[in-house]
Amino acid sequence: MKKRSTVLGIDIGGTNTVYGFVNNETEVCFSEQIPTHGSLPISDLLDRLQSGVAKFFDQNPHLELDGIGIGAPNGNYYTGMIQNPPNLSWGNVNIISEMNKRFGCKVKITNDANAAALGEKHYGIAKNMNDFIVITLGTGLGSGIFSSGRLLYGHDGFAGEMGHMPIKYGGRLCNCGNRGCLESYVSASGIRNTIREFLNQDPKNEFLIDVYGEKIDGGMLDDAFDSGNQIARKIYEYTGEKLGQGLAQAATLLSPEAFIFYGGFSNAGDRILKFAKESMNQNLINDHSERIRLLPSGLPQGKAGILGAASLILFD
Repeated sequence: MKKRSTVLGIDIGGTNTVYGFVNNETEVCFSEQIPTHGSLPISDLLDRLQSGVAKFFDQNPHLELDGIGIGAPNGNYYTGMIQNPPNLSWGNVNIISEMNKRFGCKVKITNDANAAALGEKHYGIAKNMNDFIVITLGTGLGSGIFSSGRLLYGHDGFAGEMGHMPIKYGGRLCNCGNRGCLESYVSASGIRNTIREFLNQDPKNEFLIDVYGEKIDGGMLDDAFDSGNQIARKIYEYTGEKLGQGLAQAATLLSPEAFIFYGGFSNAGDRILKFAKESMNQNLINDHSERIRLLPSGLPQGKAGILGAASLILFD
């Protein structure tokens, strides 16, 4: 019996990595999330991926691997490298070479936010858009930019690093080593920094003590915001203000039809995006303000990265 081909899409994040298999009908037929463990060597993650992939094919002997697409922080489409990802301790890794040793098939890589943008373009709400920007909100902040129907890589493969645009001179120290980057204000780590600053101003506030001790995934803040907690509102208002400033810079330069938000904190939806929209409009020239939409991803959580990464092979 002739085996059917499948493509492996891998979405590497600062906290978790999601991988899945995409069939010829461009459906995700299996997916799994595993911890990234970015403080350990990348070989630890690749060994666990290899084990999971081997188990999948043991259970699905009618399938064969046609190729692997990877979305990763600082993944470079041109060089095949993951280059000094700011929230991971791997340094420079030739991920194409490492994956070829393990799997012996075609492998392509791009930035994780670029992969999410490809997912939205081929499978999501951006199917009929030519100019849009996907913003990934998680441990850090990434962006994938489509302009005139094409994904922008720039001359060296690093176009679209919105998370490291400076929005405050001399501001917070970012994991990249610079100060005042958008990511240091708008991300899980950025919101945690905001909570810590609020706590320094009001060290006996029980809500701030509790929320600072929680894993920052938006859930507790969302509940507090929805119940009318004014501190939660101020945290999201400040985060949205900084996000809007970054969006205004990008919109002025690129004139997108929409910003599409994907990742853990995109679930906060209007709680952040309402403030971001107001801030963006305040910082835009009038002709831009009302025609740029802020939209949540149209793909299921965890699927945009897989589909986008797989599309590097499927739409080669």
